[in-house]
Amino acid sequence: MDPTRLKILHVLMDGEKCVKKISELVGLNQSACSHQLRTLKHHGLVKSKREGKFIRYSICDEHISEIIEIGSIHIGEKKR
Repeated sequence: MDPTRLKILHVLMDGEKCVKKISELVGLNQSACSHQLRTLKHHGLVKSKREGKFIRYSICDEHISEIIEIGSIHIGEKKR
């Protein structure tokens, strides 16, 4: 998986956020962040919810969070 998309998923593990907040936390401009979120949404990893003129993104379900956590632990063990 693309490292930027993985960073976005890590940020969303803390709860739903708008593109502006995600882009600040990940260090991307909003356009690039929106493009990555669109890809994640297309693959069923994130969902969106419109609130007025803002769109808030979150991880689709708890299984995605579990997979990310397990993968992060596995990567950490390999680095030892």
